[in-house]
Amino acid sequence: MWTKCNACNRIVYKQDVIDNLYVCPHCGFHFRLTARKRLELLLDEGKYEEIFSKINSKDPLGFVDRKPYSQRLKESMEKTGEKEAVIIVKGKMDGIPIVMAVMEYYFIGGSMGSVVGEKITRAIEVSLQERLPLVIVSASGGARMMEGIYSLMQMAKISAALSQLDKEGIPYISVLTDPTTGGVTASYAMLGDANIAEPQALIGFAGPRVIEQTIRQKLPEGFQRSEFLLEHGMLDAVVKRTELKEVIVRLIRLFLNRFPN
Repeated sequence: MWTKCNACNRIVYKQDVIDNLYVCPHCGFHFRLTARKRLELLLDEGKYEEIFSKINSKDPLGFVDRKPYSQRLKESMEKTGEKEAVIIVKGKMDGIPIVMAVMEYYFIGGSMGSVVGEKITRAIEVSLQERLPLVIVSASGGARMMEGIYSLMQMAKISAALSQLDKEGIPYISVLTDPTTGGVTASYAMLGDANIAEPQALIGFAGPRVIEQTIRQKLPEGFQRSEFLLEHGMLDAVVKRTELKEVIVRLIRLFLNRFPN
């Protein structure tokens, strides 16, 4: 019945957090959401048609660290009930048909492997073919090291597909949530016609500790948080979760009116 806020450390009534879209009613801390919960909150009546759901990851390198990659995949599928770290759907926001990709952070840290890259690229292709606005909600630790170069190739593949979307004038809204890092930040998460983030989301390429150890300097307070990036021109807006759907819809309508199909 009760949960503890990670920011203010208050014990809060769980239903109050749920009613506030999983935001602490005292300090405004945004709890992390599963991909399914995110879809439920953003899409009209929480309804959607999932596409490309049958694509599964393989283990092309036979990778083993503390455990085999194939075992990690199996455990993540059992833990999350998902087959991969991204869900692709067609749905509506305020009556506007869209294509949406939402990353599942609890599936191997939302890392981008070859299947994640393929599914997002196919989502972009559907957007192109049907001339539907695209929304991608990122939550990721970056490229999936267990797939090596197969993972890194996805950055260029997705970016190339997005360039075609841009040429056709089809809107792409990028939503960055906590955390969005590594190869995801270095590719599609920062390529939106509008890049918006939730409050206090960690956004960057290398992590703060890695940077501090490399440059041997103390980083500014709040470095790599969404407010810091907004102040330095890397984001277009920081939007509370309770206002997120409204802002995305407003942006889509703005781009559709500017670039009519």
